[in-house]
Amino acid sequence: MPKTDPQVLADRYAALWNEPDAELRRTGVRRMWRADGVHVLQPPQEMRRSAVELGFADPVLEARGYRELEARVRTAYEEFVAPGGLLFRARADAEQLHDVVKFHWEAVDTGTGEVGGVGLEFLVLDEDGRIRSDFQFIEN
Repeated sequence: MPKTDPQVLADRYAALWNEPDAELRRTGVRRMWRADGVHVLQPPQEMRRSAVELGFADPVLEARGYRELEARVRTAYEEFVAPGGLLFRARADAEQLHDVVKFHWEAVDTGTGEVGGVGLEFLVLDEDGRIRSDFQFIEN
């Protein structure tokens, strides 16, 4: 596996979710993830509670493959970044252990600079340094 600077990867990852150009987002997804890559999101607590109340035993959201990954990044951009309210940034805490990179990211209010949300990311890389599995935990 090629040597990956975990902080550079974390910064590129966060920047992708802020990218206003649809074609650059698409290209970024294809450069960062494998064709069969997966993004798995543990939804916020209130969403998990609602899902359990509806009878779902395991309320986890998953996007697999380029088409679904591109839709996931596009939707997050359109909901959180495009309206001008938030930007995502990686914290300077990225670490790598074998083929796993972990880091925190923040959703920052563009008007006040205040951190409005924090997540923890675990990226499992393939032998080429591309994301095989992406596990996202919303912390607050």
